[in-house]
Amino acid sequence: MRIAVITGASAGIGREFVYAVDRQERFDEIWVIARREERLLELKEKCRNPIRPICLDLADTGNVEHYRELLEREKPEIRLLINAAGCGVFGPFEEKDLEKLLGSARLNALALTAMCHVSLPYMKKGSAIVNMGSNSAWQPVPYQAVYGASKSYVLSLSRAIGRELKPRGVHVMCVCPGWIKTEFQKTAQHDEYIRYVDRWYGPEEVAAQAMKDLEKKKTVSILGHPVRRQVRLVKLLPVKWVMDIWCRQQGIE
Repeated sequence: MRIAVITGASAGIGREFVYAVDRQERFDEIWVIARREERLLELKEKCRNPIRPICLDLADTGNVEHYRELLEREKPEIRLLINAAGCGVFGPFEEKDLEKLLGSARLNALALTAMCHVSLPYMKKGSAIVNMGSNSAWQPVPYQAVYGASKSYVLSLSRAIGRELKPRGVHVMCVCPGWIKTEFQKTAQHDEYIRYVDRWYGPEEVAAQAMKDLEKKKTVSILGHPVRRQVRLVKLLPVKWVMDIWCRQQGIE
């Protein structure tokens, strides 16, 4: 059984990845993973590929064990794994709820790591992993410190395991978009600390670009020339300057 596995599939970029994958290729099943079962069930009516809803909260990394057990029973061939589940907490680090900060780190970094590790035994030559990073992956980001750090982890992990898996023919790509208009932005509650946004992108745009870049075997997918220019600039400037510029843009001391 040839399958694709997509986390964070109930909304935002994860949902758009489901639609993009469904349009592009035929699978025996697309396994969609998220907390909200009713949102996952809706995908059955909107996709041509058979959809298997898997209701799991990956912020509890122990739930990855349920996914492992399902793989052991079904023994599918995973042609594509897309780790799109993520969350963020914006604001002063010391003022934020510790459990929310840890939950963000677990979901963005540890759950993604576990999903990659558990899935790899079921991947063959020609399979691919797509991990959701962020434009925040390229720099330390004050007032979203854990989110930015977790996305830096995702970028580094993706590059490293991508090199390790190259002889096996399993490709790994990290998606590092700019600002995406999704439910994530509402959940992060960032209005007080994120006042400047140069440009919003739609999640469908990000997913479409990522699928094109995956076909080209790119290791990093970045949508939009402004975001690419910013990434190049961040690499050249001292880290202190980059953080100072970010804080000035947001009107933060």
